Amino acid sequence: MSTDFQYKPAIHFNGVDYSIDETAILKDVTGSFPDGKITTLAGPSGAGKTTLLKLCNGLISPTAGDIYIHGKHIREYAPVDLRRQVGIALQNAPMVKGSVYQNLSLPLELAGKKLSEKEAVSFLEDVGLDKSFLHRDSKDLSGGQKQKVSIARTLVNRPRILLLDEITSSLDLTSCKEIEQLIVKINRRYNVTMVWITHNLEQARTIGHYTWVMIAGKVAETGDSSLLESPKTDEVRHFVEGGLA
Repeated sequence: MSTDFQYKPAIHFNGVDYSIDETAILKDVTGSFPDGKITTLAGPSGAGKTTLLKLCNGLISPTAGDIYIHGKHIREYAPVDLRRQVGIALQNAPMVKGSVYQNLSLPLELAGKKLSEKEAVSFLEDVGLDKSFLHRDSKDLSGGQKQKVSIARTLVNRPRILLLDEITSSLDLTSCKEIEQLIVKINRRYNVTMVWITHNLEQARTIGHYTWVMIAGKVAETGDSSLLESPKTDEVRHFVEGGLA
């Protein structure tokens, strides 16, 4: 992150590389995602954005460098504890077979606990769905409804950080706006740190407090999301002007 901003880091990267065989996917990534804020991740396809997100909750491990979650090295977390603290919602909002309630119950069931129907309804209401959805079959939900249930399911673990990977890219405009409003509401209500990959530069600028622009596996520019209006580097300016998200 730019040193122009004072913040407490939720996630900090120090010289992080990631390679598959001999191919470098991420190169010397250093910077922080600020605690309690929404950071949007922009950049062309193949820039390494999704790889960076997977590193944040231990789905993969860096080839080199260090990652800290709330000041604690990521290796010091048990994988289950890490993924409860750092939740992730994906573009296709995968559902398990069964009802919405069964989907919402899954995170606690994996921990040997039970989610009451009253608690489940509360999580649904958090994402703008009423109790009539509780016993609906998940396969009958629209794309926007599945994404809301996916986010609600992630909230069941009370994560401090929420990773969002292209969660509106396959939605219609109305559903997209609803999800945008929902993310802003959750961020404000629960002070959840958000890291959101988006190909929509207007979304990155208006929803994000901060923005990282990644190009070819490197962090090209970071700072207040207004940087997308007036990039400092030629490569980011070319990316923004070309709209090559």
